[in-house]
Parts: sequence; C-alpha cells; structure tokens
Amino acid sequence: MTAALIAREVRRALHGAAWLPVAFFLLVATMVPFAVGPDAQLLGRIGGGALWIAALTAALLPIERLVEPDRADGVLDQLALGGTSEEAIGIAKIVGHWLTFGPLLLIAAVPGSFLVGLGDGGLQRTLVSLAIGTPALAALAVAVAALTAGLPRSGGLAGLLLMPLAVPLLIFGASATGDGDSSALKLEAAVALFTLAGAPFVTGAAIRAARG
Repeated sequence: MTAALIAREVRRALHGAAWLPVAFFLLVATMVPFAVGPDAQLLGRIGGGALWIAALTAALLPIERLVEPDRADGVLDQLALGGTSEEAIGIAKIVGHWLTFGPLLLIAAVPGSFLVGLGDGGLQRTLVSLAIGTPALAALAVAVAALTAGLPRSGGLAGLLLMPLAVPLLIFGASATGDGDSSALKLEAAVALFTLAGAPFVTGAAIRAARG
C-alpha cells in the first residue's frame, strides 16, 4: 500500500508543475552573481548558502498540494477506513515529495554550483550536502503541510512555520558546501536523521487531529 501511495504522489506531482521548484532553484542561482557582482572569492563564500536557500524555497513551493487536497476530498478518511495508518501516509507523502524535486534538484545543482562560483570541489560538497539534506526538507514540508491543512491562507502560514524549523539544516548544509571539514556534514546528517525519524509521527498526529 505504501508503494502505491508513493506512486500516486509522484504521478500527481508530474501531472502538475513538477518543473517549477527546479526552475526556481536555477533562477536563484542565476540571479546571485548579478546581485553580488563578479568577485569570485565573495561568490565562493556565499554560493553554498545561496544554493541552500534556493533548495529550501524549492521544497516549499508545492506545499499547498501535499496534504490539503487529500484532506478536502476525503482521501485521507478513505485510507484510514481501509486500515492505512496516518504514519504510513506521512512516509508515502515524504518519499513522494522528495522523488518529485530531490533528484532534479541534484541535477540542477551541477550548473547552479558553477553559476555561483563554487568550482569542482565545491560542486562535490554541494551534491553530498543536498543529497543528505533534501529528504529532510521534504519531511519538514509534509509535516508542516499536515499541520496547516484546512487553515485559511495555509500556504503563507506553512512558509512561516517551515523557515525557522529548517534553520539548522540550512546552517550545517551551507557550511558543508564551503570547506572540506566533515564536522558540518556530520551535524547536517544528524539533524536530517532526526527530522526524518520524527516527521511521519508529526504528520500522522496532524492528520488525526484534522479528522477529529
């Protein structure tokens, strides 16, 4: 059942604007050199942070369609009546959300890294950092989408909730792209694992609360 739910999430995203997060990511990477100027050293220092901000907003863009449409249509109720746990629904939505933007974002990070002046070494660190961090961003997006489902102007509220929650990932992920020190990468991995472990339970609890 979980695999079927994941496939459903991916199909629904692909029928929509699945290209939008990646296009936004590349647009931010393109605009940073224009805003900062041609100073290669300065670009190299801020490039990792700029790409991580772009990745965060890319994960946030489709947040309104992650949970609310299924809640409004009664799909979540039907799944619960069929014996599917809310935590399993949360896992399926997290995996499905990541599959629709994570791999494409890693591909887009190749030209994005060169646009912000990270170079070959910076590209490798950026890819590793995003590969570790983007699943956690997807988990945060789904959990926040479940918490705000059914509320007025839920998209804006979800953004206000997601941004501060993602700060630890943003700090350690951006730091891991800037140098070869593995401590930032280890801290990022620890935060990502904690987020991935807790997000399905938060999502499940929020879905049950919305049903009640």
